[in-house]
Amino acid sequence: MELMKLKVRLQIRDENVRQEMSRIITAVEGFAIYGDADAGPADLLILQLGDHPEEEIKQARQAVSSGIAKEVFLTSKLMQPEMLLEAMRAGVKEFFAQPVNADEVKRALRNLGERLASRTFQQTGGPKRQGKIIDVVGSKGGVGTTTVAVNLATNLAEADRNTMVALIDMNLLFGEIPLFLSIESAFDWMEVAKNITRIDSTYLLSVMSRHASGVHILPSPAKVLDEFRVTPEVIEALMGQMKSMFDYIVIDSGQVLDDISGTILRLADSLIIVTLLSLPCLINVKRLLDHFQKYGYPRDERIRILVNRHHKNSRISLADAEKSLKKPVYWNVPNDFQTSMSAINQGKTLSAIDPAAEISVSFKELADLIAEKSPKKKSILPWR
Repeated sequence: MELMKLKVRLQIRDENVRQEMSRIITAVEGFAIYGDADAGPADLLILQLGDHPEEEIKQARQAVSSGIAKEVFLTSKLMQPEMLLEAMRAGVKEFFAQPVNADEVKRALRNLGERLASRTFQQTGGPKRQGKIIDVVGSKGGVGTTTVAVNLATNLAEADRNTMVALIDMNLLFGEIPLFLSIESAFDWMEVAKNITRIDSTYLLSVMSRHASGVHILPSPAKVLDEFRVTPEVIEALMGQMKSMFDYIVIDSGQVLDDISGTILRLADSLIIVTLLSLPCLINVKRLLDHFQKYGYPRDERIRILVNRHHKNSRISLADAEKSLKKPVYWNVPNDFQTSMSAINQGKTLSAIDPAAEISVSFKELADLIAEKSPKKKSILPWR
């Protein structure tokens, strides 16, 4: 029996653009062009902006609110920031500049299919996920916290495409995850926090960027200052919703200890402290451990020490660090400056740069250990 296809209606005046868009859509499995003469609502309306963009954006809003289409994409020869922002506010999920990029359209269609499938799944009462929060913090600046968070999250997603993984940049200043993964996003977690009363799985999936690895990303705020105050209750609501949608929520918390990071620490299923084998870093780790012990969270068994940029001939050995911290080192990532910098500068993951490199293999094995897929080691993480 043939599977039901998602119906796409085109409202495009330029015949060349219409033909190209039709060719791209029919090449994507699970989609079909929905003729103007066909009755009933469409899953997707692709609308071309012309001489009166304000009216056409209004038409896009009405299409969604009236049920004519479940979602709307726009295409135009011009891409003005003000117009794009207004379109997003109207509920438009994608915008394609002309000439149309086939890969961008195909990616958007596949993401649409995932969103609609997730929406149907939730509406039919399917079981929710019981996601685990992995909070990644640095002992000090420059130790590679973002590198660890990004490559851990992407390896968790790549290991099993059925695993839903979220990556959140909780740095209020200088969040770099979009740069590390070469993505652009119109939304950040501050915008989500402002709309916390309407938060659900459909809304979250629509505002999160999806990386090629399968990771769904929520970047840090673009603006340094914002009058909106994020309370612990807002963070709890956000984390609660995400735990019902994702198997793993990896958070890059940077080095700041404030109300936001404190709430995440309290909610985290596991805390990974990233450090180098240097005296300043290890002193800071000891201070963090003392701080956590004083306040009672996170519990010691949930805390993992990760040594980054590990040199086997380091003056301070792993044994020295464990003796000083009175806690075993959970994982160590080998030093590979060339591969790491190449990945950062190109906006790619380590596995995309060189999957056979020792550092890439290390992150894959770390992800396998956390997901309890490692044949060499047995995970003792507390959430299982």
